[in-house]
Amino acid sequence: MQKRDQSKLGGTAGGATTQAAKRGRPFGSGGSNSAAAAAAADTAAPSTLLGPSLHVHSSFAGLEDGDQDGNLDQNNKRIVLALQSGLKSELGWAINALTLLSFKEKDDVRKDATPLAKIPGLLDALLQIIDDWRDIALPKELAKAPRARLLGANSSVTGFGNEFEALGSNDGLPHLGSGSSISEASVQKNTNKLRPSEWWLDEDGLFNLDEEGRAEKQQCAVASSNIIRNFSFMPDNEVIMAQHRHCLETVFQCIEDHITESEVPENFPMLPEDEELVTNALETIVNLAPLLDLRIFSSSKPSYIKITEKRAVEAIMGMLGSAVKAWHCAAAEFLGRLIINPDNEQFLLPFAPQIHKRLVDLLSLPAVDAQAAAVGALYNLAEVNMDCRLKLASERWAIDRLLKVIKTPHPVPEVCRKAAMIIESLVSEPQNRAHLLAYENAFAEILFSDGRHSDTFARILYELTSRPNNKIAAARGIWGM
Repeated sequence: MQKRDQSKLGGTAGGATTQAAKRGRPFGSGGSNSAAAAAAADTAAPSTLLGPSLHVHSSFAGLEDGDQDGNLDQNNKRIVLALQSGLKSELGWAINALTLLSFKEKDDVRKDATPLAKIPGLLDALLQIIDDWRDIALPKELAKAPRARLLGANSSVTGFGNEFEALGSNDGLPHLGSGSSISEASVQKNTNKLRPSEWWLDEDGLFNLDEEGRAEKQQCAVASSNIIRNFSFMPDNEVIMAQHRHCLETVFQCIEDHITESEVPENFPMLPEDEELVTNALETIVNLAPLLDLRIFSSSKPSYIKITEKRAVEAIMGMLGSAVKAWHCAAAEFLGRLIINPDNEQFLLPFAPQIHKRLVDLLSLPAVDAQAAAVGALYNLAEVNMDCRLKLASERWAIDRLLKVIKTPHPVPEVCRKAAMIIESLVSEPQNRAHLLAYENAFAEILFSDGRHSDTFARILYELTSRPNNKIAAARGIWGM
């Protein structure tokens, strides 16, 4: 198996994820880090960005050009084995190859002989890289106290972090054995500055890695999540991924356990959860949402991470309440797509009051993409469930903000049309008419001033004021025939 020089690996995982703007990325998902990376890319030499580590060998053309089955199977196995090896050079090579092979512009027409998610073991191998990072990532609880290293002292190294420095050091630091106590070792660590070789004896050593090794593991996990995200855009992969319990459990765990830079305690030795990893996980489930059945978390399929239906919804609710625009927009879009499946209603309805309140809050934001995501979610919720229509109509400011989206108007006409149809869905419920009568004059104003929505608001006023079972409306009704 071809290996890469470690000196060229600096742009493997991280570089593969920051090259070009990702298709399908919600507007505003890039932060200051992305801007800094783009500025650095402008000044970098082309050889730095597109060096040998990013080159896909010509023998892998079969993945795109439909080469003979023998070569294709051999290339598939080669990539999977490289991912499963756990070696830094092999991981970097395989991740770079998959990043380029999985990325596709919107108008790009590929001749994929085999959908990448159907390659035996590939999806699980990528998920394992993310799971390995999640095992050492920063939990929401505070840090545990360091312990003396008692396992794997004679194991071979993987290439991450300062393991080679620790192996090659001749500082004469004694190994902890039966004759040396842990208290003596702790005194020695407090009196001497931590040297690379001491990682060999500490819990954060060979298996848990030093800070550099953790950062490299994190880059591999982020790059793997980016590849999985790219897979989710391919129609041939959607069904497989939506029914792959390990895939869903992993992405929901990344969403559930997210932590941003501002939430990390001061002087905390571990790294925060990478925001790019959370964004990739969110975009993956948004793409899979129309085919997703939450009951898969209680099915008989093998479970790797104990995620329940309630925990999955709670994770999305956490994203919906996030201050990060890309995250709450993606969460709103996910909920709107998820409710379309009737089997998911039983898991979403207990959270309906919080969902409605937050979506109405998003309508008040000046960001047009947040408004669009909220309107899209409210439209699906109001269309498929009567309880949602009743609760939304009684939600404070809901009608005012929907009317504001129409009157402003929103730059996307489809968003305005859906906002008007939400109101039409609400007025179809007799219990809502008392709430909506207060807006009769506003409805009439839009009817006469905006020809694009005149038909919709004519039906709204007809339903609102001319029903015989509504005595107050019947006395005031002037629109019905």
